[in-house]
Amino acid sequence: MNLKSRLSKIVLLSIFLSLCSAAPAFAGLFKCTRVTDGDTIKVSGDDSKITIRLVGIDAPETSKKKNEPGQPFSQKSTKHLADLVLNKSVDVKSFGTDPYGRTLGVVFVNGIDVNLEMVKAGLAEVYRGPPAKGLDLEAYWKAEKEARDAGRGMWNLGDKYVSPREWRRGKRTK
Repeated sequence: MNLKSRLSKIVLLSIFLSLCSAAPAFAGLFKCTRVTDGDTIKVSGDDSKITIRLVGIDAPETSKKKNEPGQPFSQKSTKHLADLVLNKSVDVKSFGTDPYGRTLGVVFVNGIDVNLEMVKAGLAEVYRGPPAKGLDLEAYWKAEKEARDAGRGMWNLGDKYVSPREWRRGKRTK
């Protein structure tokens, strides 16, 4: 094989690998064993346990201390997510990991996007930080607007609503 032919194959292989790595990977089918809060679950399968941070959404913050109530609607958000996924088979479409080592994923139950369902219910907003590479948030933004306009869930707080991102910032400064 001549040098030109080898270089062509290397270039094609490099392009193929870069395209594959840019696309989100499927983490696979699991069973949800725990719901930590409105945007974090634990799943198990194939002799592994994984913490999944529902990518593209941000749910009201639960309290990290025993006697604090947490953010308004945090308990309802957690309960709603549990109703959707706890002890059920879930499919996870992975978008990498976050700085805490959690898998960033879109969770599906029977083909239904659970992340999107949380936004539709008004129990999570679209994540306000940088979006995960390859994640299309168009349906999430539309669902958030519809939930907000209808006053569903946390959106019925009106002007008293504080986004989870701002809530976290406020807790860090105290």
